[in-house]
Amino acid sequence: MSEAESSSPTRLAVPDLALVLLIGPSGAGKSTFARRHFRPTEVLSSDACRALVADDENDLDATADAFALLHQIAAIRLRRGRLTVIDATSVQPEARRPLVALAREHHVLPVAIAFDLPERLCLERNRTRPDRTIPEHAIRRQHRQMRQSLRGLEREGFRHVHTLRSPEEVVAAEIVRQRLWVDRRDDPGPFDVVGDVHGCFDELHDLLERLGYALAAAPDQDGATGYRVTPPAGRKLIFLGDLVDRGPRIPDVLRLAMAMDEAGDAFCLPGNHDDKLLRALKGRPVTVANGLAESLAQLEREPSAFRERVVAFLDRLVSHYVLAGGDLVVAHAGMKEVLQGRASRAVRDFALYGETTGETDEFGLPVRLPWAADYRGRATVLYGHTPVPAPEWVNNTLNLDTGCVFGGQLTALRYPERDLVAVPARRVYAEPVRPFPAPPVSDPVTSIAPPSPTAQQAADDLLDLADVAGKRTITTRLMRNVTIREENAAA
Repeated sequence: MSEAESSSPTRLAVPDLALVLLIGPSGAGKSTFARRHFRPTEVLSSDACRALVADDENDLDATADAFALLHQIAAIRLRRGRLTVIDATSVQPEARRPLVALAREHHVLPVAIAFDLPERLCLERNRTRPDRTIPEHAIRRQHRQMRQSLRGLEREGFRHVHTLRSPEEVVAAEIVRQRLWVDRRDDPGPFDVVGDVHGCFDELHDLLERLGYALAAAPDQDGATGYRVTPPAGRKLIFLGDLVDRGPRIPDVLRLAMAMDEAGDAFCLPGNHDDKLLRALKGRPVTVANGLAESLAQLEREPSAFRERVVAFLDRLVSHYVLAGGDLVVAHAGMKEVLQGRASRAVRDFALYGETTGETDEFGLPVRLPWAADYRGRATVLYGHTPVPAPEWVNNTLNLDTGCVFGGQLTALRYPERDLVAVPARRVYAEPVRPFPAPPVSDPVTSIAPPSPTAQQAADDLLDLADVAGKRTITTRLMRNVTIREENAAA
């Protein structure tokens, strides 16, 4: 059943960032619908592209070039994060397939709006068209192909499918643009972003108190003792994932995070350990390793109602968030610029695991690609996942996993102040597979940058041409903005 059938037949949900295909035979009213509901710049018409490449939208010999142009423009719009609507018949699977692939390539959701209107109506409209007349046999074939396609659209990869079956439904239809779950640009903060907790509740308690959060015991929904957390005025906490595994007080960490999430005082992101626990609690086959046994054993001692709440909580966590007008991105393992604010399986996988080569190192751990060394995005990216002795800024990114469960620290960053606050681990709770060096600190509650070379210096070994080519503006203390332009040296 299509989404339009399962809810209201006139309210058609379309994500803010999507590739929308209007599917139907000539005469179904797709172009009129597009003009009514979308901006002119959002609509790419195959007829208009024929006119652009051949000065005649009726020139069928230009069809291949017209669609090549349409696909190229669509790719550019999607790369730039713009909703794009395809006004073409798109009644054949082979016509839709490259467009669905294009949506996947740019990590946007493909949406289908199918015009399943009576064939006779399409034929009548075609006869009265002032610009051109399509042969009736062509419209009948298009109508037949469209009807054959309806049941398979979701299998083709369309995340939203809406079907309009009468002129009245077309007229009454309302496009409802929906913000993606990852889009929280309207929340300016300020935020306190906490690295991987891994069940270290005592250290989390210490860190929150140092950040100015007030903690108090409160009855939980399942009758156990839970927590009520009062944040400093206006501030919100962000957990970067990996709340569970390895540490001694996993249920307490979950109770606190869930309470803050439910109260609207925290954003919680999924880590790879949280995701694996979710799959285990759902009964899916997983390898019980890397601390999962501790999580399962501790949760087994909790009421079944609590475990059900944990499943519901972990199941609705989204891959990453874009915050503060797009200036801040938070994700468990990081987020490359091309993936920020988008929704796909690839985006979620990167958020959970980062980018790997498919190989393993001498410790049997995945070899990870240094995505931060190549990052040139405008947004600050805060992440965790791979424990480091101390946080170091690399190209406007910062890893806040400082290995608390391995005897390191639990670290938070105040944003936008960019102040680091850390508390030491009370003891070593788990032995890491890869040796974890002691943090280079003199003050036990505040991280100090390690001696050179820093991570940024290591990332600077290779010059990126994009950093120096073209026009660049540098802000200085004495002269404000200084513009540098690359000049072509003509011999």
